[in-house]
Amino acid sequence: MKFVNKNSEEVKFDTNSICAGHHNITYRGVKAIRCPFDYVLYQMILHEIKPDLVIEIGTNIGGGALYIADILDVIGKGIVHTIDIQKQSDDLLQDHKRIRLFTEGWEKYDLKEAEGFNTVLVIEDASHIYEDTLNSIKKFAPLVSQNSYLIVEDGIVNELGMSKEYHGGPLKAINEFMKSNDNFVIDRKWCDFFGKNATFNVNGYLKKIK
Repeated sequence: MKFVNKNSEEVKFDTNSICAGHHNITYRGVKAIRCPFDYVLYQMILHEIKPDLVIEIGTNIGGGALYIADILDVIGKGIVHTIDIQKQSDDLLQDHKRIRLFTEGWEKYDLKEAEGFNTVLVIEDASHIYEDTLNSIKKFAPLVSQNSYLIVEDGIVNELGMSKEYHGGPLKAINEFMKSNDNFVIDRKWCDFFGKNATFNVNGYLKKIK
């Protein structure tokens, strides 16, 4: 007699289970901690914008930067400036022709490094602490070109019950930033692509309109 597990066809997941899984995502063998929904959105945005420069604030292990650089390779243009406070030793990052590593943190990144690029997209994915996030996006927002994006990662920390740990987190920083920056709008096309804010970047896809 064949026994069938009655729960084998059960579908059950939530924000916490997705969060647990996203810590184990790799890209080409390199840890790439980012929500799978957002990886799908990123490749669509990159294809649409075709940036000359992507500035990623928060390299971590580097799988995300590698993913972006490979997509730019397919598109046939663009480079990644990925910024952190730790050195990256993986050869895939070190040797990629479209990746430049900056290891002294976003505060020491010289904005002149972004001069000469027509289309610039910025991804803020550093500490997620409210104060750090706000200061970071204030610094880098002017670099974003019209019709491109400032993507603020991980506003989901509030939904995960970690708001206090991050002093209100990226979502608080976004709300504060938007009060005095009417040249950006929250692009619901991406925030709500899979459902209302079904993204780890809650209200975090900011499009520069002017």
